[in-house]
Amino acid sequence: MLTAYDFPNAKLLDEAGVDILLVGDSLGMVVLGFPDTTGVTMAHMLHHVAAVARAKPQALIVADLPIHSYDTPDQALANARQLVAAGADAVKLEGGIRQAEKVRTITRDGIPVMGHLGMLPQRVIEEGGYRRKGKTPEQILALQDGAQALVDAGVFAMVFESIVESAARQLTANIAVPTIGIGSGDGSCDGEVAVIHDLLGAYPWFVPPFARPQADVAAATRHAVAAYVARVRKTS
Repeated sequence: MLTAYDFPNAKLLDEAGVDILLVGDSLGMVVLGFPDTTGVTMAHMLHHVAAVARAKPQALIVADLPIHSYDTPDQALANARQLVAAGADAVKLEGGIRQAEKVRTITRDGIPVMGHLGMLPQRVIEEGGYRRKGKTPEQILALQDGAQALVDAGVFAMVFESIVESAARQLTANIAVPTIGIGSGDGSCDGEVAVIHDLLGAYPWFVPPFARPQADVAAATRHAVAAYVARVRKTS
């Protein structure tokens, strides 16, 4: 799974064989310039989901429900319907036990839901930063309970973000749906998700410690633009 926020990247990722395109609220940071994901709105998400959907990918399109778009079950369902109308095949939300009824409400309407446990970017302000999860038996038990609540509510998969590798492996073995890891170790989950800008080296100003760039698009962009500027100035 890779994030996609626009038409051309959606087409390229799909042609490369990605299984799932996540229109993530991470777009707030790598596209819109916010310091975190808490500034992302439904209007932002609908705009980018529609752009990705126009690529008509074979990959599943999953769209994040942004912060405060699923505070109640009814609100969660209304906004999930909007994302599907814009082109998403499924939606994703953050949190465990307290989100179960919202997941149940959405799935009863026929909309698939992906869960998200571990470090929750939408709670970065209330938690005072990005904190790794699964460090203690109590944390692991809380994650297990949250994961089971989501499974019981009907999620088809869930993201494990920044969970200690051994804990992610244990949780993956104990739940009945696929897990997709990010910053949770190698091979500890059934799949992996990355932010496309991290994979391509296209956002050099902040690179998460777990990111593994496979290219240096930032350097290539600077080089190409500098060559263009030099050519134009020389011939003008």
